[in-house]
Amino acid sequence: MAVAALQYGLGLAALAWVLTQVPVGETVATLGRLDARTVAALLALSVAGLLGRFYSWHVLLARAGIRSVRAAASVDLTVYFLNQLLPSRLSGRVAAPFVIRSRTGLNYADATSVSGVHTGAYAVLYGIVAAAGLLAGYSRLPTGIVLLLAISTGLYLAAGGAVLLAGTNLTLLDRLVSMLEGIATRIPRVGPAIAARVDGVRGFAAESSASFRDLAADPSVWARYAAGWILFTVVAPGGRVLVALAALGAGFEPAALLPLYLVAAYSVTLLPLTPGGIGVTEATTTVVLVAFGVPETVAVPVVLLDRALGVYLPALAGWYPAVGLGPTPAPGEE
Repeated sequence: MAVAALQYGLGLAALAWVLTQVPVGETVATLGRLDARTVAALLALSVAGLLGRFYSWHVLLARAGIRSVRAAASVDLTVYFLNQLLPSRLSGRVAAPFVIRSRTGLNYADATSVSGVHTGAYAVLYGIVAAAGLLAGYSRLPTGIVLLLAISTGLYLAAGGAVLLAGTNLTLLDRLVSMLEGIATRIPRVGPAIAARVDGVRGFAAESSASFRDLAADPSVWARYAAGWILFTVVAPGGRVLVALAALGAGFEPAALLPLYLVAAYSVTLLPLTPGGIGVTEATTTVVLVAFGVPETVAVPVVLLDRALGVYLPALAGWYPAVGLGPTPAPGEE
């Protein structure tokens, strides 16, 4: 509880720092300068990004036999909502198999493989693009920010690689399962029943690993997933920020690299600092934009606007499907 309170406090403090850099009235006035055409473009990019997120889940769910776009959207929004409640973006993915099971009826083996491939692919792609952005712009960034982003980018690559490697080799747990099964059989009266449950893990691991390999080894799955991923992680945020900066008279050069810088700046959401990276992400991204010449009076409202449209509003929308989650059976009771 103390650690959680500290993390929430850090997030609120960081967000307060961002807000105090520019008077609230001035920030609202700055955003009020956006004309109708700009607002329409921002909303269009946000909708496109949301559809890209839905598509990334749909690619994997369809490969597992679930072709409902509505189910993919529900899974995405629910997992996204849960991610904002926990200190790290990847920690929220732990609940994804249960969300998938509840929303689609997939067995736990397939739900685990879909969730695992989504998490691994997301993290690897994020790490690669964030590393590209960091390498392209590190010379203009403060040393502390470079180190922070290097750590978070490295963690994305390491986490993604670990998830993909572990998912394709779950049968390596067989030795541990056999040891636990042997221990369980020695327990008086209830031992055989416990051992049977433990033995069920072996079959689950084999089935899940086979399903995981089937997904992860398919180049067409990666290509289609990457298309959706690029849309919601690179194109939509980069487009929103470029449009907002241009509308406020603060262009960015070279514009083609801004989306990469944003991916790198937003990578701090992986670090278990604050729930959903709130506060820390806004502060870090503001520093990055200012380092590249964007006036602070413009950088703050633009970052807050992008985070609101790309993160907080979709997460809030995920509250509704999240509260409707029903109980799911334990593995072996399906």
